[in-house]
Amino acid sequence: MSHRPLLLIDAPSLYFRAYFGIPESAARAPDGTPVNAVRGFLDMVTTLIRTRRPDRLVCALDYDWRPAWRVALLPSYKAHRLAPDGGEVVPDTLSPQVPLLLDLLAAFGIPAIGADGYEADDVLGTLAAREPAPVEVASGDRDLFQLIDDDRPVRLLYCGKGVAKLEDCDDAAVRTRYGVPAAGYADFAALRGDPSDGLPGVPGVGEKTAARLVDRYGSLDGILAALDDPTSGFAPGLRTKLSAARDYLAVAPTVVRVALDVPLRPLDTALPAAPVDADQVLALAEKWNLAGPCRRLVDALAENAG
Repeated sequence: MSHRPLLLIDAPSLYFRAYFGIPESAARAPDGTPVNAVRGFLDMVTTLIRTRRPDRLVCALDYDWRPAWRVALLPSYKAHRLAPDGGEVVPDTLSPQVPLLLDLLAAFGIPAIGADGYEADDVLGTLAAREPAPVEVASGDRDLFQLIDDDRPVRLLYCGKGVAKLEDCDDAAVRTRYGVPAAGYADFAALRGDPSDGLPGVPGVGEKTAARLVDRYGSLDGILAALDDPTSGFAPGLRTKLSAARDYLAVAPTVVRVALDVPLRPLDTALPAAPVDADQVLALAEKWNLAGPCRRLVDALAENAG
């Protein structure tokens, strides 16, 4: 019998998507407070349970969206998303919805965990490496292509176009999309750069060149070793660009690579067949006008257990 997957959900990635995907006017509590992110997120979780049929589920949280250890290596990391108070720029009407979302997940019995000094990506990476496979990671974050591992197996359910249109990605999907294996994705991203994370990349090295370099030399370490070898056959212009970026290339992999060793407490990942606190689910659903999404999730849990 095939084993059912552990579903790891990148909660911030999905609740941001839900917030921007559903107008506030379409989802409000009786007092007028917007609950669009919560409604959308609950429905995304319901869809994932129905379509992926996991027997275990964990939501990962950003306890630190811009960890100091990454910023120390690369000060530009996510700098463009810094609010004046030092936190992340988050819409005013999204922030208050997150505690409500966490209260609902707790009432349903779905664990949501983070770790001080780490991003949700790092929690996902650690759980994907630590927990029994098969593992499926649901996120709209391209950085998580690096977690794909056909041998374990770990897949990425890439939600760039939403959960209903998710792309179920294995190593071949990453090769088709970017021209590199999943294991080379982080080094490829460091070379190419990623404006959404404040990663400058190597000036003058675009996606195709980055893919060709990773494909040819295997990794950034391989590329840097080849730079020191006069017979390695780099075009002079490219050698100059890479040499000029040597300091950046020395730190970028640590910034881009997801941590796989976050100290996380042991977890009961089993997906419940019914909410652990049905009264609390009902109370929150009534208070916040979320009866529909809560009922859909209750039904999905029951069907999934059947």
